[in-house]
Amino acid sequence: MSEDHILYAVEGNCALLTLNRPEAKNAFSPEMIRLWRQYLEEAGRDDGVRVVLITGKGDTFCSGGDIRDMAEGKLRSWDMKNYLWEGVHRIVLTLEDLDKPVIAAINGAAMGAGLDMALMCDLRICSDRAKLAESYILMGVVPGDGGAYFLPRLVGIAKALELLLTGDIISPDEALQLGIVNRVVPHDRLLEESFVLAEKIASRPPLAVRMMKRAVYQAQTSTLRAHLDYISSQLSLLSDTEDHLEAAKAFLEKRKPIFRGK
Repeated sequence: MSEDHILYAVEGNCALLTLNRPEAKNAFSPEMIRLWRQYLEEAGRDDGVRVVLITGKGDTFCSGGDIRDMAEGKLRSWDMKNYLWEGVHRIVLTLEDLDKPVIAAINGAAMGAGLDMALMCDLRICSDRAKLAESYILMGVVPGDGGAYFLPRLVGIAKALELLLTGDIISPDEALQLGIVNRVVPHDRLLEESFVLAEKIASRPPLAVRMMKRAVYQAQTSTLRAHLDYISSQLSLLSDTEDHLEAAKAFLEKRKPIFRGK
C-alpha cells in the first residue's frame, strides 16, 4: 500500500507536514491538496500544537502543478478554475485563518506553485542546496495560488515582476538577500535548524504569539489609527492573562517562566 501524499506528525509543540511524492518532485495531486488542508486544520484545532513546519521528502520541496497533467490538458478552463478555487485556494485561505506560526523548511527545489506555497508561510528556512523560481511564465501561465500577491510584498513590485516575467532560478543566497527566506542553512541541518526556531517560538507565551502574528498581518491592510485601536484591544486582553502575570513574576524572580496558554 502506498504512503499518503502528505505525512503528518506532532513532535512536542510542533506539527510537521511532509510533502510525500518524491518520485514526482512533490508535485500536487488531489490527495496532497486534500490532506494539506486537512492537516493544517488539525494543527489549528490542536491546543498542543504551537508552531507548524512544512517540508518536502526527497530532493524537492515542491514543484507545484504536475507538468504531465498540463501536457495532457487534464485541467482546462472551468476545470482549472474549480481545481484552484475548491482545492489549492483552500490551503491558501486556511493558512490565512491559521493564527499559529507556519515555517517552510525548503529542502530543495521550490518551483512555481511550490515556491508560492512557501511564500504564504510566515517564515522560511532554506537549504543551501535549494533553488527557487517563479516558473509559471515558462509554462505560459500566471501564478494561480497567490504568487503575484505574496512576492511583491516581500521583494517589491519591480523585483517581483522581474522574477515573474523571466522565470529565472535564484539561489538560496540571493533569496536571502532579497528577503524571500529568513535563513540559509547547510542541507543536512535543515530540519534540525528549523525545529530549533520552531521550538524557540513555541516556548514563548502562545496567546501572545498568535496575537502577534495577527497584528502584523492586520497592519498590512490597515490605517495607522485602525491598527492602534486593534492593537490596544489585543494588549488589553493579553494583560489579563495568566501567561502575562507569569512572565512578569518569573522575570522578577530570575527564573524561567512556564506558559500554559491562559
